[in-house]
Amino acid sequence: MSTQSSNGPAKIRLRHLQQAKADGRPFSMLTAYDQFAARAFEAAGVETLLVGDSVGTTVLGHSSTTATTHQDMLTFTGAVARSVTRPLVVADLAFGTYEAGPADALRHGVELVRAGAEAVKLEGGAEVAPQVRALVQAGIPVLGHLGFTPQSVNSLSGHRVQGRDEEGARRLHADALALQEAGVSAIVLELVPAALAAEVTAAVAVPTIGIGAGPQCDGQVLVWQDMAGLSGFQGKFVKAFADLRGELQRAAAQYRAEVGERAYPGPEHSFE
Repeated sequence: MSTQSSNGPAKIRLRHLQQAKADGRPFSMLTAYDQFAARAFEAAGVETLLVGDSVGTTVLGHSSTTATTHQDMLTFTGAVARSVTRPLVVADLAFGTYEAGPADALRHGVELVRAGAEAVKLEGGAEVAPQVRALVQAGIPVLGHLGFTPQSVNSLSGHRVQGRDEEGARRLHADALALQEAGVSAIVLELVPAALAAEVTAAVAVPTIGIGAGPQCDGQVLVWQDMAGLSGFQGKFVKAFADLRGELQRAAAQYRAEVGERAYPGPEHSFE
């Protein structure tokens, strides 16, 4: 059966990401949490949307992703999944929903799929391989996440590049192979030296997706508010492709001024 829609391009599946890796063609991923951003990114041709637990820090005002709940993830996953048809929709398993073991991971993974996720993502290496296997055996595709893992920000002593020393690089490489063996469909590499990320990308058969991991990963992901200049975050690995924060502030200031001058609403905005 063809995946080509009569109304537009083909639905993106995990096999398309695998084919992109084989072809040496980088693909894009952005976070999305609401219908307006999701639809804009779909129209722009972004292949993959990540409903990240970063919703806790970018939308809900928390200081860490560890505060994001499973219910948060269900709510925002549903919002994105209902809003798009073409991109692959991936949802994070929230902190505390999979660490206890495979049964926990499977239960929460099933609920994310019912909310609209087409794959789930979890953090960690060889230690979460049993969880990955349980999810995959149940028919739920899984993305891994190595390097800096935000849910472990406390044990990692903050946002720090991982794998700079020989032992750290060896462990990250081994974890990538362990995740692949467990059945992941792709691996996110966050805050990893570019050379190490390139080595891991070459060593594994599944696509890698970089964030602060250099240009040789098979795909790239950014938090959309960082990408569009809304958050104001200026990390070394971030490029702001717009100034939405400045434009939003400008629009709000103009609105306030026109309201104060009774210039808005004008006759064209009023009813007789």
